[in-house]
Formats: sequence, C-alpha cells, structure tokens
Amino acid sequence: MIYEVDHNFQVSSFRAFEIQVCHLYQLKNHNILAAVGIDQEGINPVIKVWNLDKKDKFGTPFCSRVQPTIPSDSIPSHVTNFIVHENLALMAVGFEQGSCNLYKGDIAKDRRTNKIIGLPTETSQAITGMSFSGSGKQTYMFLSTEHEVMSFNLQDKLPKKNLLDQRGCSHKCSMISDGLLNHQFIVTSTDACYLYEADCRGPCFAFEGEKVMASWFNGYLIVTYKDKAKLSMPSTSTSNVIEKNVVTIYDMKQKLIAFSSPLPGVQEVMFEWGSFYILSAENKLICLQEIDIHQKLELLFKKNLYSLAINLAKSQGLGEEGMIEIFKQYGDHLYSKGDFDGSITQYIKTIGHLEPSYIIRKFLDAQQIHNLTCYLQAMHERGLANEDHTTLLLNCFTKLKDEENLNKFIMTPKTALHFDVETAIRVCRQAGYYKHALQLAEKHNKHKWYLKIELEDTQEYSRALAYIRKLPFGETENTLKQYGKVLMNNVPEATTELLKNLCTAAANNKQNEVVEQNPFETSTTTGGSRGEDFIHIFLNSPAMLVTFLEHLIKMKEAASLIVYNTLLELYLEQMKKVTDQTESDNLKKKSLSLLQDMTVKKYDTDQVLVLCQMNKFEQGILYLYESNGLYQQIVRYHMEMRSFDRIVQTCRSYGDKDNTLWQVALTYFAQERDFDCRQHIGQVLTHIPFHYVVVGLCTGSSFSLSLI
Repeated sequence: MIYEVDHNFQVSSFRAFEIQVCHLYQLKNHNILAAVGIDQEGINPVIKVWNLDKKDKFGTPFCSRVQPTIPSDSIPSHVTNFIVHENLALMAVGFEQGSCNLYKGDIAKDRRTNKIIGLPTETSQAITGMSFSGSGKQTYMFLSTEHEVMSFNLQDKLPKKNLLDQRGCSHKCSMISDGLLNHQFIVTSTDACYLYEADCRGPCFAFEGEKVMASWFNGYLIVTYKDKAKLSMPSTSTSNVIEKNVVTIYDMKQKLIAFSSPLPGVQEVMFEWGSFYILSAENKLICLQEIDIHQKLELLFKKNLYSLAINLAKSQGLGEEGMIEIFKQYGDHLYSKGDFDGSITQYIKTIGHLEPSYIIRKFLDAQQIHNLTCYLQAMHERGLANEDHTTLLLNCFTKLKDEENLNKFIMTPKTALHFDVETAIRVCRQAGYYKHALQLAEKHNKHKWYLKIELEDTQEYSRALAYIRKLPFGETENTLKQYGKVLMNNVPEATTELLKNLCTAAANNKQNEVVEQNPFETSTTTGGSRGEDFIHIFLNSPAMLVTFLEHLIKMKEAASLIVYNTLLELYLEQMKKVTDQTESDNLKKKSLSLLQDMTVKKYDTDQVLVLCQMNKFEQGILYLYESNGLYQQIVRYHMEMRSFDRIVQTCRSYGDKDNTLWQVALTYFAQERDFDCRQHIGQVLTHIPFHYVVVGLCTGSSFSLSLI
C-alpha cells in the first residue's frame, strides 16, 4: 500500500504492489509518483509510474507505466536505489549485486523509443546511493557503494565510469546538494562529509561519527548519527531495545548547527510544508518547525554569536533597519568587552542611521581617540558630517599629530569634498597648523582666511602681498582697504607699488600697448581704484603717501581734489621740518606747481588757500589771490606784512584791472602813524584823480596839502 498524507494529516491510500513497496520517488516539479516494488515472489521488482492528477472513482491514481527491472547479468537481484530526473526523461535503478540500469525516454509512458542502458559500474558491491546532477548537455549521474564513489556523463552514447574516490558510504548516506554547494554530490562517511564534482573530489567537512542516514533540504544537511548509548523503551510486543540516534541539522549557508537532539530509532527524515518530519520508533512522526528570523536572532544574541547573527540576517534579507540594530548590539557587546577596535568597526556600519552622538560619547576618552578618528573619517567619506564633526576630527588629527592623514583629509579633491572648508581652516589655525590651514584656504579660494593667517599668525607680509596680487580686482581693492595699514607698516615700498598699480591700472594699460597681462585688467573700464580711498593706510608712512599721491597726479588725467589737497598739505608740513634751503626751495616749487595744476584744471581752491594761510606759504597765497582775481587781497596781504614797496608794486601791476587799488593804498598810507609814507603817498597820488584826493583829505588823513 502507498499512503498519501495532506497538510491536514488526512490519509488516503491505494494498492500499488501485490507484495511489497521497496522504493518511492515523488518528483518535486510534477505531480508524478514513481515506485519500485514486488508483485510476485521470485520475480525481479518492477517500476511503476502514476499520474496523481488522474484518479478513478475509487481515488486510485492512473498507472501510466510498468517497467520490469532486470540487471545486466539477468540474475534476479534486490533493488537498493531508485531515482528519477525532474526532466521526466531519465530514471535509474541500482541493484544489490552492483549493477545499475539507466532508463532513457519518457518515464511516464511505455514507448518503443525508451532505452535501457546498463552502466559499467565494474563492481559487485551493492549500490548504496545514486543522484542525477545537471540537465541538457551537462547531465551527470553519481553512484556510491560502500567503497567507491563514481560518476557517469549521461550524454555519452556509452557512458564510462569515472572513479572519484575509493571510499564510499552506507545506504541512505549520500545525496545531491543544491546551488548553495554548486550541486555537488555529498557522501557522509564515518570520519567526515565529502563533496564531489562530476570529475573530481571537492572539499570535506569534519562531521565525525557513525552515520545512519543523511539528507539535504533547502541548504540544510540533516545527518542521523548512531549513538553508542542504548535507550531502553518498553514495547507492547517484546522487550526489544530500541537504538538511540542523534539527529543533527547543519545550516550549511551559515556554517552552524541549527538543531541537534537524540531521538529513538529514526527510520526516515522528510521535509514538507516548510518543516522537517522525522519518523521514529514505533512509527511516531516528529515535526521540527523552523523558528522565524527574529527568534533565531534573539537566540544568537543571548549566546553572543553576533557574527552568525549578521550572516543569518543578510541571508534572510532582514532589511536595513534590522541590520543596523544588529550592528549596534554587536558594537555595544564588543565595547563592553574592551574590544574598541572591533566595536568601532560595527558602529561605522550604522552611520546614517544611528545618532552619531551615541558613538562619539563612548570614545571621547583620550585612549580611544584612534577609534573616534576612524569613525569620524567614515562619516566624512559618506558626506554625513556636520561642522562639529569636522572640528572634532581635525582636533583628533592634531592631538595625534597625524600629519599624514591630516594632509590626505585637507587635500581632498573639490569634487569629493565632504567637509566644511571654513571649519577645517579655523580648527587648523587654532591648533597651530598654519601650513595646512593656508593650503586649504588657497585651494578653496578662501582669500580672507588665507590673509588672516599670513598677516595675523605667520606674519609673512611679503607672501601675503604676493597672494593679493593674484586676486581679482574687486577683492584686491577690498583686501587692501582692510589690511593696508598692516602691510604699509611692514612692507611699505611693495605695498605702495601695488596701490599704484591698483589705482592707475587703466593709465598703465594705455601706456603699454603690448605688455604681460595686468593683474588688474578687470579695472580698466573704471580707470582703477579711487586713490583717496587708500590715503588712510599711509597714516604712519607720510613719505610713501607723497610718492603715492605724486604717482596718481602724474598718471591719472583727473586726480581728485582730495588727492591734490592732501599732497599740498604734506608738502607744507615737510617745509616746516626741513632745514636745508635747497630742499625747502624744491618743496616750494612743487607746491606752487601743484597749485598751478589745480588752477588749470579749475579745481576749487578754497581749502588749499586755507592750507597756505595756515602754513604761511606766501608764494601759494599770492598765487591763489592772483589766479582768482583777488587783487585787493594781495594788497591787504602786503599791508599785513607792512611791505610798503610791494603794495605800490601790486597797485602798478593790477591797477588797470582794479582802479580802486590805488585808493585803498592811499587810504592805508594816509592812516599810517608809525612810518613816514610820504614817498609812497607821492607815488600813489600820481595815479589818483584830484577829487579822490580831496575825499582822502576830508577823512582826516595825516598828510598835508603840500604833498598834492
């Protein structure tokens, strides 16, 4: 009888053979059942194939094929193994006397085209195991006896024996694996578990112990061992001693033992509906259900088997969140054990999911600074660090004096930039790593930071000035306004030259038709910077200011009034200090020339007049009076100086332009009490009409009528 059990454990049956069912084979991908059994005593067993989808009114499936099994030597023999290929075109029978028949053709139908091939096993030992491997042009068959393992290429017209090993296995101790082990043939012997390719022996696993049976299901190797100890169990019929077995399930993917337990008298191990079923002593059916992934992980966590938990979670596709939690727990476990290197490796895997502060707080101790550095570097590489993380990482580098990694970090290509540049510059500067801070600033065009460090920290003024020269016009202008005083105090000549170029760029370009590219070429449309904007930086360098202003006036067609006024003021200040007459005369000459230039350009001269008056620059005062037609002011200036001859001379020079000058002079001389001015009065009277003289006499003047 053959019994069918559904998932509700409802049992149905049908008579398959008259005497005995020897072997059953249920195909996985087809609802077809094949079996080897005995219908008559003394007759070779027969193969029967049933289509389980076709049943009669009594529930008996349709038997589509009956095939006698006759060994190659035609001597009746017991069938020890029976297999069917999933392609429905191959099946094989192994006999006790060592021969093997291969049946080619449609296994479900009796056809003339079906062939029977006797494989040359070349052995008299019973066939203990058989398996098909592959399909199509790469179809092989493995056979095992107690002392040999062999293979046959079934695509050959006459398959030849390929001896793989001279050790074999007992009955039910061999099987074919799945893709996890590359469909290798597995043979479990007493000392180990051996794997075989079609043409050679593969690796082995040291699973020691006497094996009773072995099977393979979905990545699990189930081995039933014979236990030396005997378990006495009461029996209703006799007092037989039932042999004790140990069933061990190996998870070959995770390389761990998933289950191991002693069970009495194991007869068969089956896998169906996602569970293992073990038929034990007295036909008891034991079900082993695989626990879910979360229960597995909890079990592994309790045993601190975190590596196995990680591999298991990956293989089961646990998901990102689940993996992160495992990495965190593993990291916490290693940290509690003092394995800081191992823990930080796990924590790095949580970046982007676990709050960084949770890890950072654990490694703030100076002894763990190396681990903290690794974590922070990983954060930056993934672009998940903020300014605080950058600051902390750079502080770690500086405390460790790890210039190699510091260089690698700050010289990251712009395309792979993963930190805030200004933060990095600030930290390097604070730590005294000025060279690195300057490299960062220059590389990423942080001009303000570069100049701050050069001028305030390293005090490399010449280098700072050279850097400023390379900046665009607008940035150069703003930089000099900000740092000009410092530069002028330390490198006055070079700074002045730079300012000259900056303020007269357009003029320089006009004078030099073919010249090297001017660093301030962008200023040509505006004629350069306003010179007066930089006067304040020359506070402690008046000589440089004179040079600068003289250059502006010389090179610019329309220098501003402020430039002229300031330069004149500087000339006048210098006049007070010089003692050399030649130098004094040169300054007066320059000042007068400046005033003349201002007059030509029609600048407002009110302020320079005040300057000349305050500094008692007589030539300047008189020139300004004259250029502005203030002839009476010239006369009055001479009156204040009591220069009587120059009063008369002035009246002669400008009397035709202002005829009141003689009258003013006459009045002045007539009222003079301290000096005898009769001679000067006489000179004046020759140029004044009579009635003006009478008016003068009437004013009560001191001169007599006889002078007229």
